[in-house]
Amino acid sequence: MKTETLEGLLADELNDIYSAENQILKAFPKLVEAAESEDLRHAFERYMEETRHQAERIEKICMQMDVEPINTKCPGIGGIIEESKSVLKSGIQSDLRNVALIGVAQRLEHYQIAAYGTARAHARQLGLINIANVLGQTLEEEKKADHQLTDLAENRINVQAAMHQGSLVM
Repeated sequence: MKTETLEGLLADELNDIYSAENQILKAFPKLVEAAESEDLRHAFERYMEETRHQAERIEKICMQMDVEPINTKCPGIGGIIEESKSVLKSGIQSDLRNVALIGVAQRLEHYQIAAYGTARAHARQLGLINIANVLGQTLEEEKKADHQLTDLAENRINVQAAMHQGSLVM
């Protein structure tokens, strides 16, 4: 069906986000298991729990808007999850795998930052201030997760990988 209104476009965005969150929830246990860094594993576990709450928020927003959340496959997140599978199957050693896993997780976060930002803008334009605020809260969580992953990479994971490879640059 062709979307002809901003409200319809918002509903489409919410369905895309709902699908993305659910796909991430299915994929994250494998990332947790593959992470050999305890810090990274804990970060992934936190993000998985946060993602559960975010999916619940989207369901509530959909109910408020009288939109049935359709769990069709989000192709954008699907592609990133496929990338994660090739990282998991690649057989690269643990330090480099941790670096690659952070890259995958950040790609997931960046997709979500774009999706939540877009949905929030639509909700604001439609005067759905409470919905825009909830979407904004989740957007800030996604940005925070991205910053935490960057910090973890730059201050621990990438450093460890470089040290083991003998290519540490100061």
